[in-house]
Amino acid sequence: MNTIVLMALAATLGTWLVTALGAATVVFFKSPDPKILNLMLGFASGVMIAASFWSLLQPAIERAEAAGNPAWLVATAGFLSGAAFMWISDKVVSLARGRANDARGGPGERLGRIIMLVLSITLHNIPEGLAVGVAFGALRNEPFSAEALMGAFTIAVGIGLQNFPEGAAVSLPLRREGYSRRKCFLLGQASGMVEPAAGVIGALLVVYIEAILPFALSFAAGAMILVAVHELIPECQRNQKGQSYFATTGIVAGFAVMMLLDVMLG
Repeated sequence: MNTIVLMALAATLGTWLVTALGAATVVFFKSPDPKILNLMLGFASGVMIAASFWSLLQPAIERAEAAGNPAWLVATAGFLSGAAFMWISDKVVSLARGRANDARGGPGERLGRIIMLVLSITLHNIPEGLAVGVAFGALRNEPFSAEALMGAFTIAVGIGLQNFPEGAAVSLPLRREGYSRRKCFLLGQASGMVEPAAGVIGALLVVYIEAILPFALSFAAGAMILVAVHELIPECQRNQKGQSYFATTGIVAGFAVMMLLDVMLG
């Protein structure tokens, strides 16, 4: 059991590292190449959408059926709960950001904007860390299955890829606010620090409370789909300057790679 939790911790430390790499762009560049960021966001969204079904929803349905539970109810309830959790998180952040904007002009204006920016990215990293943790926690009965390991690994890779531009999205605006590169990097990477903790919690929950695994897998899928569809895909389609299919190619490629791996290993 401890091995599974350690694997989840290692995977989420990896996604945190990618966040730090994204934040480190502030040291070398004024802004990263938008084409590359769009391609990465598109690829990550394609991976996350495919992984949501093959690595999360499909195993959730199979495990619920094996346990004699109504799979349609467990999968639907978990999926909608995950999406609702992300939606509520967005609303909380938007409300806090609105209050900070209302206070514009005061001495804490710049600090308020910075806090909201970091809080927004950090809040989104919690369900992403949970998704990775749940995926690795699902290995409790088959820790060395190539198919299951690849499914958990690809979820971590997909989330890690979209963490790179998120790290940059924190550090680069802070630099434009006049903060030092060192402080921008530290705040940018800090937004990903919640992922290892969330990953360990997700893994522990499904390892020690196996009955919630189908719901937890569906929950992670709902959260990932909402992030991909509501945030990553619209973001990667912005500022394409005549290359309208560049980011779309990334989405298709990410989905195809994830599908190929799952079908080959299945």
